[in-house]
Amino acid sequence: MGNLVTTYWNQGQLEEAEVLEVLVMETMKRVIGHEHPQSLTSIANLASTYRDQGRWKEAEELDVLVMETMKRVLGEEHPDLLTSMSNLTMTFANQGRLKEAERLQILVMETRKQVLGEEHPDSLLSMGNLAYIYRSQGRLKEAEDLEDLLMQTRKLHEEHSGSLTSTDNEG
Repeated sequence: MGNLVTTYWNQGQLEEAEVLEVLVMETMKRVIGHEHPQSLTSIANLASTYRDQGRWKEAEELDVLVMETMKRVLGEEHPDLLTSMSNLTMTFANQGRLKEAERLQILVMETRKQVLGEEHPDSLLSMGNLAYIYRSQGRLKEAEDLEDLLMQTRKLHEEHSGSLTSTDNEG
């Protein structure tokens, strides 16, 4: 059913995707429990569909549920928790709740940098999300500074990865 949901979602058939996602979510919760990571992923997927439908309150309720459960079950630094927190920041941002989005996204970004490293793709994604939030607030200079830092970090990462690849291929 998950592959069919993805097909509906990619075709913009969000109502059809939602029906299947609810079915998947309810089945997962019943079979493996509501705190199982796969159940939480199914709930997060439904929240994403709600976000894409502009159903912010429903998306927020599910985002908060997933975030709080993951925090309790997986711990405060788990990558899946940080992803759920980042999802909530976008729900806040889309509702115009930019200060809340900013505070939460800074926490996500700083935690990802600490846990995963500054060059990790998820850390870079967090920087990009924060730049988006700054731009939405009209804080263009801060957004541009963060985007410049993001570009520099990506460039350094690519250069570093390229040199590692060539070294690995020589031996």
